Amino acid sequence: MLKTAGATFLAITTSFFILLFSPPPKSYYHSLFISSSLSDNASISHHLRTLTRRPHVAGSQANAEAASYVLSTLSACNIKAHIVSYDVLLTYPDSRSLTLTPSPSEPPITFDLKQEIYEGDPYADVADEVLPTNHAYAKSGSVVGPVVYVNYGRVEDYGTLKEMGVNVTGTVALARYGEIYRGDIVMNAFEAGAIGALVYTDRKDYGGGGGDAKWFPDDKWMPPSGVQVGTVYNGSGDPTTPGWASSEGCERVSVEEVESSGDVPLIPSMPMSGADGETILRSVGGQIAKDNWQGSKDAPTYRVGPGPGVVNLEYNGKQVIATIQNVMGVIEGVEEPDRFVILGNHRDAWTFGAVDPNSGTAALLEVAQRLQKLQRSGWKPRRTIILCNWDAEEYGLVCLAWLSLTGSTEWVEENRELLASRAVAYLNVDCAVSGAGFHASGTPQLDDLLKLAAQQVQDPDNSSQTIYEQWIQSTESSLIGRLGGAGSDYAAFLQHIGVPAADMRFGAGYPVYHSMYDDYTWMEKFGDPMFHRNVAVASVWGLVALRLADEEFLPFNYHSYALELQKRAEDLENEMSDKGITFSPLFKSIEELSKAARKINYQKKEIKEAKGWTSMWRNDHVKVRELNDRLMMAERAFTDRDGLLRRPWYKHLIYAPSRHNDYGSTSFPGIDDAIENAKNLNTAESWHVVQHEVWRVARAVKHASLVLDGKLT
Repeated sequence: MLKTAGATFLAITTSFFILLFSPPPKSYYHSLFISSSLSDNASISHHLRTLTRRPHVAGSQANAEAASYVLSTLSACNIKAHIVSYDVLLTYPDSRSLTLTPSPSEPPITFDLKQEIYEGDPYADVADEVLPTNHAYAKSGSVVGPVVYVNYGRVEDYGTLKEMGVNVTGTVALARYGEIYRGDIVMNAFEAGAIGALVYTDRKDYGGGGGDAKWFPDDKWMPPSGVQVGTVYNGSGDPTTPGWASSEGCERVSVEEVESSGDVPLIPSMPMSGADGETILRSVGGQIAKDNWQGSKDAPTYRVGPGPGVVNLEYNGKQVIATIQNVMGVIEGVEEPDRFVILGNHRDAWTFGAVDPNSGTAALLEVAQRLQKLQRSGWKPRRTIILCNWDAEEYGLVCLAWLSLTGSTEWVEENRELLASRAVAYLNVDCAVSGAGFHASGTPQLDDLLKLAAQQVQDPDNSSQTIYEQWIQSTESSLIGRLGGAGSDYAAFLQHIGVPAADMRFGAGYPVYHSMYDDYTWMEKFGDPMFHRNVAVASVWGLVALRLADEEFLPFNYHSYALELQKRAEDLENEMSDKGITFSPLFKSIEELSKAARKINYQKKEIKEAKGWTSMWRNDHVKVRELNDRLMMAERAFTDRDGLLRRPWYKHLIYAPSRHNDYGSTSFPGIDDAIENAKNLNTAESWHVVQHEVWRVARAVKHASLVLDGKLT
């Protein structure tokens, strides 16, 4: 009896002191983080103006200066910050020319290939620092051939041309930007037999539709001389170090091996302005293109050719082993310092980069400054938070530039084993703001967390509602997108090593993407005049990170994952209903995943309910850690060590890019690629490969359910 009374007295006394001297709950700091007292739109505006005052392509002195600015800002926030450098293969234009001979009786037209400055352009004094328009990693060479118009350059577009009796072999393909990744446009042209590719910015998609439409600086649309530049590399990271980090003195494959890998184009290509594209289209005869292949209302009639217009395309690039710099900031966790919540954005830009990527960089610095203010108020994270500012994303995606990024890829490859065992989640923001409307994508176990964060942050365009209320009103299809496309720096984390990931932004596409006109003026006039959307992105981004870093139980819900997989599997089964493919192994595995998800949710509830004043003498913290590890590691089980067929770097069997569209968000990419191949070959062997891929995914899903269950078979 005395022992019981003594224990009770001790518990009461202990609880009194805990209540008296314990810090505020983590939820207090989370609310403080999104409060108006901590947010600062003027600071974000200042960061963006500073970062975008000069063009800063990867490998340039201007980009190194931008890295120094990020480093000094993080250090000023009392965040331990450092630079991690890599030596990677980058390409720059050396010489280029493009000449059109409209017909044998007409004189040739030589294009100047320049983006024009406008009257009063505040960046006219540094416009000559913008790289000449080019495709990074384009093949050097000279080709002469008649022009064929190929619409967006998709596989189905070449199918349409074949049905029309148009032979693409030996021609130069003219495609317009949109729908698919530019590297796939060039690859598809090569596979169709073209000897070169030109990609232009059509007014219908980027220029306001023609007619009396205005363009930047009077409106948001791309000017007639505007050119969308970018990479055409189809690989991941440095082409000369496939699968390992590009550290100083490391092993490198030869340029010949790079070309034979299939990741770099085998025909020359060049980006073009809308005005130059229309000039070439006027020289193309032949059959009239389909209605949905036509341009804006006052554009010329688009015909498919070939010819009579003939182009002479010459491009010579120079390859350089250049130093890139990732800037890293670390706030160490006090209870679980070996568990990492990672936030990332890239810094390098093809030109000024006000939207892509430095609206995201400015938001990252805003998050850092708010975290410093939380620390001053007594907040300490349970888990470690890592802030990452990547370099050379535009090359190594090389990304929205969209593929898998160089700076992030090199770092993930170098730290693969530590990240695979310790990373909780990766939260990416690339183009933080390009307009109104919130968008988020992520792996399904993060769905509830993303929704909850959006419910707590005010809509920057309507103070009477939350971001979530705006989000659900404006979304016609699925609320949360998926990360199957190689759209940004999340690719290495999710698609290579299986770390749960999310990506968020305000606005969808924007007309001046990757052009000289993506500058601070465009953002200030059209993207976010008051910088309130930038503040809102930082709020949601940081709030998601805080919950992942601070909550005792990781806020993951794998039941959402099972529901998502069930829906996608049913879609595939319906598509393949007449092909003799059975999806029963996959459905069985998904059911096992659903049961494991329900079980771990119940176990979490049990531990929470058992907690009390006596829990400090029990091993509850061990149970919590073990349960969290299962939640963290389940995503890794969706990866396969052999990777996708002919694309072994991509290990994730649920989310990875389509082989013919790196922008596309594909579920079950191995199955999808096998189906496309089987449709083309239509052999018993090719359909057998489809069935094999179904079994591979089924095994991966079963592995994930076993991890969640936490018991050996």
